[in-house]
Amino acid sequence: MPSRSREFVLTLSCPDRPGIVFEVSRFLVEHDANILASQQYDDLETGRFFMRVQFEAPDGPTPLDPTLLQSLRNAFQPIAESTDMSWQLHDAGERYRLLLMVSRFGHCLNDLLFRQSVGALNTDIVGIVSNHQDFEPVAKNYGIPFHHIPVTADTKQEAEQALLQLVERCNVHLVVLARYMQVLSDDACRALAGRAINIHHSFLPSFKGAKPYHQAHARGVKLIGATAHYVTADLDEGPIIEQEVARVDHSLSAEELAAAGRDVECQALARAVKWHCEQRVLLNGQRTIVFR
Repeated sequence: MPSRSREFVLTLSCPDRPGIVFEVSRFLVEHDANILASQQYDDLETGRFFMRVQFEAPDGPTPLDPTLLQSLRNAFQPIAESTDMSWQLHDAGERYRLLLMVSRFGHCLNDLLFRQSVGALNTDIVGIVSNHQDFEPVAKNYGIPFHHIPVTADTKQEAEQALLQLVERCNVHLVVLARYMQVLSDDACRALAGRAINIHHSFLPSFKGAKPYHQAHARGVKLIGATAHYVTADLDEGPIIEQEVARVDHSLSAEELAAAGRDVECQALARAVKWHCEQRVLLNGQRTIVFR
């Protein structure tokens, strides 16, 4: 009978020097692995090397041998230490556990729920959190637990503690702010560093505050967009993962402009979530390397 195999994804970054690709290739050969896809980037400005390798390797004596992943990690550790490497090795079949956060605009939430339901995202949505109760029926329809965590100026700290406890209790891999209209504290941002993605319109800083699309309409903009980025303590300034744009003109009303904006927000956020969950996004200081 043909031997079983499993797919894995190795991502890494390190100071650039000769022999890195050779070391990775030798490691894979030594473990009878077959490369399925390989991408690399040498940042000449910072002198850092980035790489993503997707490969298949023989499974263990039992299907989905739980020790195989750790065995591969242990074997790769000496290579990483010798090259001052930041790296991650994941089972490509492992489904990311997502926690979606939303306030009162549901377009991004509904888009992600639909994509997950049809298999477009390799994820499990383990919960929906909101500071309002508007989308509790939506969560019920999808069979997803809904968590109402109201937030006021007096209860913000307790609300964030409840959120972080939920993240830990549900073993959440990624928190998605799908138009969640509350600013996370510095402490919450640090606790979720590298595992929280936000989406917002790309008018900042020109049109801040309420109804940005109406403000843009009043100024006659010709281009609208959306930005998906990692959440940091610097409000709306985290490393950018993806952006989307659409051309508009004078014929669109403010409401039509907002509708076009909702579309580009959904597209940018969905791609950012998908790429993160496929280990395609590597941090490079305040920027990202995205191996599409």
